[in-house]
Amino acid sequence: MAVSASAVKELRERTGAGMLDCKKALDETNGDIAKAVDLLREKGLAAAANKAGRVATEGTVESYIHAGGRIGVLVEINCETDFVGKTDQFREFARDIAMQIAAANPKFVSRDEVSQEELNKEREILKAQALNEGKPEKIVEKMVEGRISKYYEEYCLLEQAFIKDPDKTIQTLLNEKISTIGENISIRRFARFELGEGLEKKEDNFVQEVMSQAKL
Repeated sequence: MAVSASAVKELRERTGAGMLDCKKALDETNGDIAKAVDLLREKGLAAAANKAGRVATEGTVESYIHAGGRIGVLVEINCETDFVGKTDQFREFARDIAMQIAAANPKFVSRDEVSQEELNKEREILKAQALNEGKPEKIVEKMVEGRISKYYEEYCLLEQAFIKDPDKTIQTLLNEKISTIGENISIRRFARFELGEGLEKKEDNFVQEVMSQAKL
């Protein structure tokens, strides 16, 4: 059977293996991603998958301030040893992730954090949008699921396109770092602050300001 590009991409993101190795593994397993992961692990090519189960409690809490103090980010990124947590390569990765969060404003680290309530709410909104666009009801459900995938790509950090290289996702970048550094690495949590976010902005009263300056 023909292996789709999306399946190759998903397998690469899950394992950190090369594109060609992923395609070969999918060809050998008739497109079964779970079996392809196992096959890559057996061949020693799934570096990220091999290390995913290791305990990672060291690392760093990285901070990033942007736009003259208007946006601030704190992100906790874990690795296995204090030694790796202090390396320039690990700290650079943490810095890139903090910058990503500042620029792309994700809500979650991964899709596993999205609650069913949140998904149901989003599906209702997307369904209403599709119906309002005049789409036939029989294809609306497929459209909604497609748009839910876009929702994950927009709001889940690991599925976002990396701002420095949009051809790869943050999950792919993470897998590459795991393979290169040789330890399990995980992005545990983050907080993003934007000045004035959630507050009702004050509206300037220009008439009153002019009158005040003119002492009227």
